[in-house]
Amino acid sequence: MKKKRLVMIGNGMAGIRTLEELLKLNSQCYEIIIFGNEPHPNYNRIQLSTVLQGDTTIDDIIMNDWNWYKDNGIQLYTGEEIIKIDTDNKQVVSNQGRVTKYDELIMATGSSSFILPLPGADKEGVTGFRNIADCETMIESAKTYKKAVVIGGGLLGLEAARGLLNLGMEVDVVHLIPYLMEKQLDPVASKMLEAELSAQGMNFLMEKASAEIIGDERVTGLRFKDGSEVAADLVVMAVGVRPNIALAKESGFTVNRAIVVNDFMETSVPNVYAVGECAEHRGNIYGLVAPLYEQGKVLAEFLAGKMPDPYQGSVLATQLKVSGVDLYSAGEIMDDPSLKAIKVHNEFDGVYKKVLIRDNQIAGLVLYGDTKDSTRLYRMLRKKEDISEMTSVTILSSGCESAAANDVGSMADDDLVCGCNGVSKGTIVNAIQANGLTTVDEVGGCTNAGRSCGRCKSTISDILAYTLGDQYNKSAKKASICSCTHLSRDEVVAEIKEKGLTSVKEVMNVLGWKNEEGCSKCRPAINYYLGMINIENHRDDRDSRLVNEKMHANIQKDGTYTVVPRMYGGVTSAKDLKTIAEVAEKYDVPLVKLTGGQRIGLFGVKKEDLPAIWEDLAMPSGYAYGKTLRTVKTCVGSQFCRYGTQDTMGLGIKLEKKFERLDTPHKVKMGVSGCPRNCAEAGIKDIGFVGVDDGFEIYVAGNGGTDLRAGDLFGKVKTEEEAIELTGAYLQYYRETAEYLERTSKWLERVGLDHVKEVLTNEETRKALNKRMDQTLERYIEPWKEVIDHKEIRDKYYTVHQVLETVK
Repeated sequence: MKKKRLVMIGNGMAGIRTLEELLKLNSQCYEIIIFGNEPHPNYNRIQLSTVLQGDTTIDDIIMNDWNWYKDNGIQLYTGEEIIKIDTDNKQVVSNQGRVTKYDELIMATGSSSFILPLPGADKEGVTGFRNIADCETMIESAKTYKKAVVIGGGLLGLEAARGLLNLGMEVDVVHLIPYLMEKQLDPVASKMLEAELSAQGMNFLMEKASAEIIGDERVTGLRFKDGSEVAADLVVMAVGVRPNIALAKESGFTVNRAIVVNDFMETSVPNVYAVGECAEHRGNIYGLVAPLYEQGKVLAEFLAGKMPDPYQGSVLATQLKVSGVDLYSAGEIMDDPSLKAIKVHNEFDGVYKKVLIRDNQIAGLVLYGDTKDSTRLYRMLRKKEDISEMTSVTILSSGCESAAANDVGSMADDDLVCGCNGVSKGTIVNAIQANGLTTVDEVGGCTNAGRSCGRCKSTISDILAYTLGDQYNKSAKKASICSCTHLSRDEVVAEIKEKGLTSVKEVMNVLGWKNEEGCSKCRPAINYYLGMINIENHRDDRDSRLVNEKMHANIQKDGTYTVVPRMYGGVTSAKDLKTIAEVAEKYDVPLVKLTGGQRIGLFGVKKEDLPAIWEDLAMPSGYAYGKTLRTVKTCVGSQFCRYGTQDTMGLGIKLEKKFERLDTPHKVKMGVSGCPRNCAEAGIKDIGFVGVDDGFEIYVAGNGGTDLRAGDLFGKVKTEEEAIELTGAYLQYYRETAEYLERTSKWLERVGLDHVKEVLTNEETRKALNKRMDQTLERYIEPWKEVIDHKEIRDKYYTVHQVLETVK
């Protein structure tokens, strides 16, 4: 029997999800042809902001690679746009003259950035933020220009602004109304978000109506209707999207704001369907991914010859993370006379919760800063549970009862885990049991859970542990280190050891990297693993270092750098202070500041001044930029303090001098306090020492950052020598078993405190670890000393990285 031909216009998330669902139901009923006007396979548009922010690469956000199309017998034409639909003859025509017949046609044309029709909107330097090309435009602009204006204070605009800040640009956000993200947040949450983002460096111009983009060929500024102006080298339009409906309109489809469809996603033209942001259902157009996937599932069942339940619209729930702030909203969000509100507003902790109630049922909710109750509250909203017997405390509880309600063991089978893809706990559990799934990635491949925004992956991991019990080993099966390879960290390390690989390029060639140049995630990781394994003969690949490590300084948001000399244990001298002051004056350093690690930082240093500054300082770097030992914070201890029981400065300096320059999977911080009053904050350091009457208590895996974690008591030692020996063994075991970019806090939670104690209790093992540590430390040289010793080379080149390469 000859297959029917299914043609799809568009290669985005909604359309491809429809085909994925269709292939699961019946992979043999259609010959499938796709036309996509971008030169890429299907990618995760939700993750574009992470590419702009530098957290991921374009390869990382590809959802269905080229092989997926090939394996499923799908013909994909990329960079080819359909310009005509001949509905009488059931054929489409592309801009390359290709004529393709269809039996069934899916319109999945999505939407485009709405570019305000302002005078000057066609100038160079004006862009939307909708696709990979827009991302690339902004990234390239940031290399040359420093002043950006984002028009639009919605989610897309704020994500663009955060990315541009990360790229070193100054950013003004222009918004027409008084509140940010007004579609997801009420005024209270909006103002809290504005305050937080302002502290991060965004400048907000609220209630400003744009009138004209200024400049000749390239934009130089933006003028407002009130006559005021703001300078700009780049203008990003993020004021919304418009469905791509021109083709449908020209072809005689019924079109309103988008392509009108019925409950089975049928358009007004026989055998033609629409799905995603280009479709209008019962007067609604959806921009969030969850409703689009719901539409795709209905359409897939319809095309497979099944009679699905009709699509009846979606209850919108939005879970977001904007510049590190957790947000959640669902249903109605604005106060109304017909609604009663339960509110918690904790300004000190930055938490705001609001639940709106009508007729003893939850009608909507807004959560800011603490969203862990979102699953429970959304379930109550979606199921229209009667809350008349509940108190406001139990509804908004964030204590033990709430924690229990959010534990995966207490979740109902129909509780949503992945809101983007509409995947419940029961679906995940059934898939694990039926298919023998053991990893988060396998669950995603089978159920689609976690494949969109990815915020539910930790819950999926918990469900795996809950379902498999003792059979689940989180550390045994890890995801690949990046999208360039299918190999995990453990597999890469094993291959390096077995095959005697010695360079980053060799690893990628021998192990069959998909991207022969690697990416910003895997190259630094491979370079680290090579150095950890090849202790004596490793040659560091500077090109595979993270950018701050290449420059020996921390890049700041304005493109300047911060130089931080080493001050062992926070102890300095009049001579060093005088040197720092002279350097600051000589190079007109804008800011000299005491850092949190008891050092002096020189902020605002020009890139070209870095080599000369290091020469004039003649001091070792504090490695404030490195994946290494950053600082050892100390109090004055028994030498000066009346409460001090031990020589904290002495131990701190010994630790810092021994382990400085050591490459580690992530940054490491230490603290040494002379008594349990803990003035050096040793309890929230990667390794902390607290003086007691007869020695030191040692605490490990603390973290004072966003994920605050108190250190675990590891043991007690009597002498400084014992403290240093145990530290060396602990650090070396961390170096050899952690994932690259895994902090000690996450590492210890993964491998277990008792396990590490058991390893280090063995004297022979401890000695072997320290031996490898000492061998590693012997190979380090101080690169800034190389710069000083080769002044003639320094004078010829402008960056520390170039100097070091020439010296080598």
